[in-house]
Amino acid sequence: MKSFISIDWDYFMNYIKDYQDSEIENKNNIIMHWYKIYLENKSKGIDLSKKMSTSGQENIFWRVLKQKFKLTKNTKLIVTESHANAYEIIKDSGCEKVYSFDAHSDLGYGGLRSLYFEVNCANWLGKLLDDNIIKEANIVYSKYTVEKSEYFKEINDKFGVNYLRLEDIKEDDVFDTVHICRSGAWSAPWLDRKFYEFLNKSKLNYEIRDLQDRNWNPNSINLAMEIDCLIYG
Repeated sequence: MKSFISIDWDYFMNYIKDYQDSEIENKNNIIMHWYKIYLENKSKGIDLSKKMSTSGQENIFWRVLKQKFKLTKNTKLIVTESHANAYEIIKDSGCEKVYSFDAHSDLGYGGLRSLYFEVNCANWLGKLLDDNIIKEANIVYSKYTVEKSEYFKEINDKFGVNYLRLEDIKEDDVFDTVHICRSGAWSAPWLDRKFYEFLNKSKLNYEIRDLQDRNWNPNSINLAMEIDCLIYG
């Protein structure tokens, strides 16, 4: 089976185990939401930009990944905002096996019923299985995840779902394309610089699709914007 790799940037977030908000992926939630919680914490004397960061695993990730998977100089990296974009990218690729690196399974939260809905960031992997686009899903959880495989027993029992550790993988396929999403509703905007550094460390040619710049500068906002942020949501 031809294989595909999809990576969620929140795989590297060291705070994800304590950050369980379920957010709709829209422009407000990928920027206004972050100003809101940043300012709320600032009023309590807490600097979230120092508390919420990456794990450091991203610094060695590409080296380890290239030991486990066959990535070549011709492998292309597609970069998007949402993990939901992986559905169409994988569908178009003709791949039947997926390796997903994520803090979340994205199989669908609510059993098989969650696959009745349209494709979204929480069910795209389950939808690929349910729509018979792929035959096998391999989930490599972040070490900070709070999820357990048994949470998805109904889906696991019906489809080919495996839960793997990166160190246990050895894949012989050559990968034409790798996908990575920023997941801005879960990844803090002050980490965007690290995100682009991470892309460059891949040494792969990458294409950015539908990814807006987040101009994070909480020291420059005026009182009116601060009030808007604090009453948002």
